[in-house]
Amino acid sequence: MMNSYRELETIYKATPTHMVGDGFRVINFIPGNNELAKRLNPFVLLDYNPSFYFPPTDSPFGVGPHPHRGFETVTIAYKGAIAHHDSVGNHGIIEAGDVQWMTAGAGILHKEYHAPHFAKQGGLLQMVQLWVNLPRLYKSAPPAYQALTQQQMGTYNFPNQQGLLKIIAGDYYGVHGPANTFSPINLFDMRLVSHGEAILELPGDHNVAILVLEGEITINQKQSAHDSQLLVFELSPGKIKINSEGKNAVLLVLSAEPLLEPIAHYGPFVMNTRDELQQAFNDFYQGKFGYLE
Repeated sequence: MMNSYRELETIYKATPTHMVGDGFRVINFIPGNNELAKRLNPFVLLDYNPSFYFPPTDSPFGVGPHPHRGFETVTIAYKGAIAHHDSVGNHGIIEAGDVQWMTAGAGILHKEYHAPHFAKQGGLLQMVQLWVNLPRLYKSAPPAYQALTQQQMGTYNFPNQQGLLKIIAGDYYGVHGPANTFSPINLFDMRLVSHGEAILELPGDHNVAILVLEGEITINQKQSAHDSQLLVFELSPGKIKINSEGKNAVLLVLSAEPLLEPIAHYGPFVMNTRDELQQAFNDFYQGKFGYLE
């Protein structure tokens, strides 16, 4: 009998890190203007900040006010704490294990920086930021902000205490995540114990990728991957078998119904046409995104 595995299509290795502002030292796995963004649409950007030490300071590091339109930013904190302010009055702090899900929609200004209490003591920061494209129908949705704590996230336990999934968005075998999304999306924080084994079953018509944050794993009993690699799977049904080799593994599982629409992406805007991009810049320069110090 053949094993119906979902095949691994490509392993993307880490590129050199670069700074975003002065607070985030990231590997950019999905740039918005290349083939991978089209292949994994609605996931049009993925920045990973591997564990990095920031010294104590009274002036928190981060990124100053900047605009967005046409998509959502999803910020996942693994170590450290991140603060957020935006032009529609939302602000919040996410601690390790929490997620902020911001809908830029019709347009927003925001800034992200190390939370003051974290900045004062300094320490390790580890986080991921995703850009989730909005369907054309919802690109002008009003800006919104969801603060998702790990206590709100459903937990799915793999059999035999091999590991677990924290459900950020979507659902897995009846366990639901707290995020509201505009198209079908699963986002799971996956943990495997040392020498653990798990079978993942995701919709066959979804784009699927797994970011390895920590540990070494074997996929489908044949391909090895390690930390700071992005694994993209074929668009076809089948189970994904994951074994952790050695220490515990930390993975981010992305799964979404493909968004089969044109992408026009430049800088902080993700639209469908170049004209819409130009309009976004015009609106920003005319102050239509509000004000943020």
